[in-house]
Amino acid sequence: MPPNGSQEQSPNHFMVLDAISRGVKKIGDIAKMTRLSKDEVELIVNDLKAQKLVFINEKKGFFGGKKIEVYATDVGFKVLESKKQELSNKSKYMQQLYETGNKAQLQSYMEDNRAWMPMMLFSGLINMVMFTSMMSFMGMSMTPAETTQAEAQGSESGTTGAEDTGAASDDGGGDFSDADFGGMDMGGFDSF
Repeated sequence: MPPNGSQEQSPNHFMVLDAISRGVKKIGDIAKMTRLSKDEVELIVNDLKAQKLVFINEKKGFFGGKKIEVYATDVGFKVLESKKQELSNKSKYMQQLYETGNKAQLQSYMEDNRAWMPMMLFSGLINMVMFTSMMSFMGMSMTPAETTQAEAQGSESGTTGAEDTGAASDDGGGDFSDADFGGMDMGGFDSF
């Protein structure tokens, strides 16, 4: 979200704010969950802090280093909930257009709101299966950000987007190397 308060142009800011509101406190964990780069998450967190939507708590780490944790403010929660309600309404409208078979109007509406599709997928406001069905219905391809969020949603449910849409997939579907386990750090002791 740019400092001028224009929140309409920044879906990644809302994805980061949503991850923080779910209790993800560390920059690295937020980056994994949102599938954004760590550098981008750091910039976004600084923007959100400047807008007083989050606050940063610095603690002393175990070996003397800094441990930075990010928390959403009450204002941050309110702004996020307002945006999620707006996107939920848009998602419902797209689903109505899809169910009525109004291809031209659906395509136009989706193109107008294309930047927000990754946020809708990330927040669960639109189901990955429904989204891929709509894209297929219109003959449109997904953007890299949409693909990333659809795959993330598929890995959380234990499936891939290709499996859910009936397409053949040979990726194994069981690789959870990118999975988020609720911020739990496995500590790197997987060789024991």
